[in-house]
Amino acid sequence: MLNLRITAAAVGLCFSLSGGLAAAQPISGGPGAVAAERAEAPGAPAPAQKPVRPTAAETSGANTPTAPAQSHSAVVVELYTSQGCSSCPPADEVLSRLVGRKNVIPLALHVDYWDYIGWTDKMASPAFTARQKAYARAIGARTIYTPQLIIDGADRVAGARPMDVAELIHEHAAETTPVRLKLARKGGRVVIDAKSTQTFPKGLLVQIVRYVPEKTVSIRRGENAGRTITYHNIVTTWDTVGHWDGAAPMSMIAPADGDEPVVVILQEPGPGQILAAASLR
Repeated sequence: MLNLRITAAAVGLCFSLSGGLAAAQPISGGPGAVAAERAEAPGAPAPAQKPVRPTAAETSGANTPTAPAQSHSAVVVELYTSQGCSSCPPADEVLSRLVGRKNVIPLALHVDYWDYIGWTDKMASPAFTARQKAYARAIGARTIYTPQLIIDGADRVAGARPMDVAELIHEHAAETTPVRLKLARKGGRVVIDAKSTQTFPKGLLVQIVRYVPEKTVSIRRGENAGRTITYHNIVTTWDTVGHWDGAAPMSMIAPADGDEPVVVILQEPGPGQILAAASLR
């Protein structure tokens, strides 16, 4: 049942789209196992999964002095999708409507486990499939859904459920974070500066994401055969370039060649909650 705690801001972020079904896949086994065990979710997709998130104080060191938290940085929305999945176009449209919204970083990660149907998604990567499976294992889930949206590394939405996505974005935008992140681009490099009012015993992953802003594809085979779909913010690489415990300010210079936009994400291992994110075009 839809959570009725929907604020005016969340409603303003909502989209007039119909929700598609989400297809469940086991997280173990190769393409043959996926083909044999595919199951359509009965009726509406699974509701948003909201694991309990520790507070900043709980994730920080016990002796760390307290200080005012920073306002939340951009909210990261990861969409796990595929050109070969008939349930995915409505979710692709949800993501496209987030593009250009202030303080939201929408990212499309195309997975490869739908390629067996007959259409190879040239945007897909086994690394993105592995990342989605790691998210599932982090909360003890045995299946992954296509499409699936993950908001700030913490909340999961199966299928195209714009109201749920809008509400979760609003909730995360209202949260505070101990981390302040700033980026600057210098030629083919990105300068990453971060400060924290708290430390993180397990550290944070410093990740750089690159993406293609838009691409239109004519799909000739598979479940979406005959459709021409425009995809947005298509992730090409997602790399961990360092670890940071927050004890001292961080200043890092990392390669960022080419014209693709740059996103830097500071995230708990697991993968877990995203503490800060920023982007440069």
